Amino acid sequence: MLAPSYISKALLRRGYSSIPGIKKPEWLKVKVSNSNINNFTKSILSENRLTTVCEEAACPNIHECWSKKHATFMILGDTCTRSCSFCNVKTGMPSAVDVFEPSRVANAVYDLNLKHVVITSVDRDDLDDGGAMQFVNVIKEIKNKSPITTIEILTPDFYKKTNALALLDNATFEIFNHNIETVPRLYRSVRPGSNFNRSLNLLLNVKKMNNKIFTKSGIMLGLGETYDEVLLAMDCLLEHNVDFLTIGQYLRPTKFHHPVIKYLNIDYFYQLKKVAYKKGFKLVASSPFTRSSFHAAEDFEKLKVLAR
Repeated sequence: MLAPSYISKALLRRGYSSIPGIKKPEWLKVKVSNSNINNFTKSILSENRLTTVCEEAACPNIHECWSKKHATFMILGDTCTRSCSFCNVKTGMPSAVDVFEPSRVANAVYDLNLKHVVITSVDRDDLDDGGAMQFVNVIKEIKNKSPITTIEILTPDFYKKTNALALLDNATFEIFNHNIETVPRLYRSVRPGSNFNRSLNLLLNVKKMNNKIFTKSGIMLGLGETYDEVLLAMDCLLEHNVDFLTIGQYLRPTKFHHPVIKYLNIDYFYQLKKVAYKKGFKLVASSPFTRSSFHAAEDFEKLKVLAR
């Protein structure tokens, strides 16, 4: 069987296709919805020619979110300059920045009547600002068209883009999210091109820039990490003033991606949630299906209550 065309050569060189996967538990399988609201969401996104991480990352929660008219917009194209072994987004040379994309995103947010929206992007190491200005432009367009909509941005690490945070300081958003994804020991195989401490420092620098912004990060389980390594990662995030932690089960997009080493049961996620709260996080979402933007609107409401 040939690899799909979007699978990067870097992933193929790692030989993941030769590593057999373990069987997914029945309780982890998702029911497909084809509701009218789901179709409405899809039509709005299609009309505005927008990309979502829901589709590109093969998110298991897509049907539930779209049935509620929720979507996570992925700006700056559908091609990433990195080749993380867990990610379903294709790798390659991205196209030029679309100057009309911010207005199309704002139109979709308005049409979907979103009270809270998550904006993410691919890594754009090819751009001088890593794509930060496009985030700013999208945020401004959304605020102009839907002024009461709250915004969460889920960004890359902006490696060597020293002007990125200065640009973002000119935008109004409520949550800054950047995922550490896994524990430090696994970075070389799971998240090559990234660095655990770099991600931590980005989160801390955003907090220093504006301590009223909630910071958020997430980690996937089942990639081969140990319990103690997860606890250490929690401590590192807290030391860097992260408010909100998400913990979810890694699901292998294709056989050409990093294999699932273990499926963790619901009790394990619940135990980690209790530990994370005890350690000091303001909010924790922990379950096999938890993803960065899953239930984002509801979670933001909880954060606002906690901040009073």
